[in-house]
Amino acid sequence: MTSKNQLTLPRSVTDQVGAAEYFDVEARDGQIVLTPVRIQRGDAVRAKLAALGLSGADVRDAIDWARQEAEPAALMAAEPPAAYRVKGARSSAAAPAKTKRKA
Repeated sequence: MTSKNQLTLPRSVTDQVGAAEYFDVEARDGQIVLTPVRIQRGDAVRAKLAALGLSGADVRDAIDWARQEAEPAALMAAEPPAAYRVKGARSSAAAPAKTKRKA
């Protein structure tokens, strides 16, 4: 284990579980358990949704429901502070133009 808590897994072990880019990490009975996480492709996700009887509308409804709590924060972030605006961009409340002064 490195000073950054990184591990090198032996090839003999990784060969047994197959190629995995990500692992789920769990501490169990004083042991560190790594479980390969398989990233699902779009077709696999659509097949799973179909097997569960979920439609695109069901997914949209679930997303809308999940975003309900996030709306106030999203609205606050809609107008960036003046220091972060792109030059020449106009906001809904026109601000006076700044002029440069020579020193």
